Amino acid sequence: MTPMTILITGGGRGIGAATALAVARRGFDVVINYQRDAASAEGVAEQLRSLGRRAFTVQADVGDERQVLAMFERLDAEAGRLAGLVNNAGIVAMKARLDEMDVARWRRMMDTNVIGTLLCSREAVRRMSIRHGGAGGAIVNVSSIAAVLGGPAMYVDYAASKGAIDTFTIGLARELAAEGVRVNAVRPGIIDTDIHAASGDRARPQKSAELIPMQRPGRADEVAAAIAWLLSDEASYTTGALMDVSGGR
Repeated sequence: MTPMTILITGGGRGIGAATALAVARRGFDVVINYQRDAASAEGVAEQLRSLGRRAFTVQADVGDERQVLAMFERLDAEAGRLAGLVNNAGIVAMKARLDEMDVARWRRMMDTNVIGTLLCSREAVRRMSIRHGGAGGAIVNVSSIAAVLGGPAMYVDYAASKGAIDTFTIGLARELAAEGVRVNAVRPGIIDTDIHAASGDRARPQKSAELIPMQRPGRADEVAAAIAWLLSDEASYTTGALMDVSGGR
C-alpha cells in the first residue's frame, strides 16, 4: 500500500508540532514545513521517525508562490500519496490598535495567513481531488477564535485574516464536496504556545485564564487532537465545519 502523507505548514513548533505527532500516531507519514527554524522542524521529524513513520522537513515561505510550488514538487518526488494538508503556518504582530498599524504589517499578515493558505490549498487540491485524478483527502485550516471575537485593541488585522480563513473553509468545502476532499477548520482560543511572544506578551496565556470559562489556557496537543480527528476517516461526513477549541470562550 502506498504510504499516505500529511503536509503540515508551520510544523516545527506549537500546534503544528503537536499535530505532527498526533497524525503520526494515527499511522500517517508527515512532511513538516518550516520557514526559518530548521532545527526545531528536524527535531519534530526525529520524534516521528522514532515512532516508525517516514518524515522529512522542507523550508518554504507559504506566502511565496515560487517556494510553495517547489515544496510541492519535492513532496511529489519524495513523499507518498498526499492524503491531507494542515494549513497551520500563521503569524501575529505586536499588540496594537488599528490606528497604530502600517500597511507593511498588514501585507505580511495577509501574505502568510491568507495567501499562504490559499496557495497550499490550491496545490493540495490539484493532487487530492478526484477531478484531477487524485484519491481524495482532507484539508484542515487553523483559524482562531479571534475571527469571532475580533481581537480589539490587540490585533484586529490578525482577527480579520482568520475571518477570511473561516469564509474560505466554508466555500472550499462546498466546492470540493463531490470531489472526495473534505475541508474543515479549527478555531483555537488562548493556547499556551510561543506565538504570544510575537505579540509582545509571552505570559498572556496564564494572565488570561480568568477570561476563559474553563479557567485555563489550552494546550497544543488539545488542538492537535481535533485536527487529527478532522483528517481521519472518523470525520468522513464532516466538511465545512468550524470547530472551536477554546475552552468555551
